[in-house]
Amino acid sequence: MANKSSEFEIIPPINQPFSNHNGGQISFGPDGYLYIALGDGGGTGDPFGNAQNRANLLGNILRIDVDSGSPYSIPLDNPFYNNMDGFREEIYAFGFRNPWRFSFDNNTGNLWVADVGQESWEEINIVESGKNYGWNAKEGYTDFNPGVNVTSTEPPIYVYANAGLDISITGGYIYRGLELTGLSGKYIYADFGSGKIWALSYNSSNVIGNELLIDTNFNIPSFGIDNDKNLYICSFDGNIYILNELAN
Repeated sequence: MANKSSEFEIIPPINQPFSNHNGGQISFGPDGYLYIALGDGGGTGDPFGNAQNRANLLGNILRIDVDSGSPYSIPLDNPFYNNMDGFREEIYAFGFRNPWRFSFDNNTGNLWVADVGQESWEEINIVESGKNYGWNAKEGYTDFNPGVNVTSTEPPIYVYANAGLDISITGGYIYRGLELTGLSGKYIYADFGSGKIWALSYNSSNVIGNELLIDTNFNIPSFGIDNDKNLYICSFDGNIYILNELAN
């Protein structure tokens, strides 16, 4: 049972100009640092340009050290550590609309981020330090707001069209379990609107396949793994499902 009195504030409340894109994944990385996904602050089209403004925390993946400093410190190898441009030193990567879910591959350490699209494309990114993932100049591979002056952008490794019931990507995990050997090394993800669950195959430089695993009637907001690397699916129907059982 959690001890409520043990709670303390790490980052003060961050001003959110709109009611959407106000939260996302938090997770410790293999390096021991805390990674935090923040959306662009909401609205339509990032009207304040937060995701390309490194002077604020919105529209970024943050990386902080909660084991030293009070309440945290900045890792010395963060890309904007000790910069002279006014950029927030917490930023690890930027240019995201709504990076609702991310995960680390247990084998490679790669950071996989699924960024929810605006109106045309849902995207999957492998995120690296200091890179710009495009929003709101780009959505997927396409120009969304060509008038935005941005640094060089890193394209997603995969996109799918925002169409029909496919409206909001839910990032998952690289499967490293022992039960479904045919899925080993594949990225398992879903769409919140349609309930579809896919497996994406990636060979360290290119996507080589994407297969529909299961077409459920679930609204899926998140995935999880256990100590044996079994993959679980959270659903708005109030249940948690194990992929091993759904896929058989």
